[in-house]
Amino acid sequence: MNTDRHISCCFTGHRNIPDSHRRRLEEMLDDAVRARISQGYTVFCAGGAQGFDTMAAKAVIKYKKLNEKVRLHLYLPCQDQDKFWSRRAKAEYERIKQAADSVFYISRTYDRYCMMRRNRAMVDDSSCCIGYCTNSGGGSARTLSYALDKGLRVINLAQIM
Repeated sequence: MNTDRHISCCFTGHRNIPDSHRRRLEEMLDDAVRARISQGYTVFCAGGAQGFDTMAAKAVIKYKKLNEKVRLHLYLPCQDQDKFWSRRAKAEYERIKQAADSVFYISRTYDRYCMMRRNRAMVDDSSCCIGYCTNSGGGSARTLSYALDKGLRVINLAQIM
């Protein structure tokens, strides 16, 4: 989808973030996005999940308002990703989709591998990956590992908290 790989940064991270980490993580994420922009990154790819993906998208939206070159591309695993979310989470998701420059769906409906394909598509279209991963298993860990294998610059905010 994205042909500007050299100026693109993707995100991956946990859906559940401890309240004790939330404020510090938001600050670190803001700093990381600002630093990438100062290095020439203008395209940011987020997966649209609750938790870290939402935090990342909101940080990019903030910088879109300050810099007209900044773009947010959403790579969503399926069209019904929010099917079981709360009304509040769905409303926030809709606001993020409205603020995005593009929305790309990996699959029409949920299937066992749509999230993995979403994560790989974001990595394949990026040269940097900012993550929040506190363990060695799960989708975020696999995405960071895939990003390293593909030669991306990887920044795991959990390791520097």
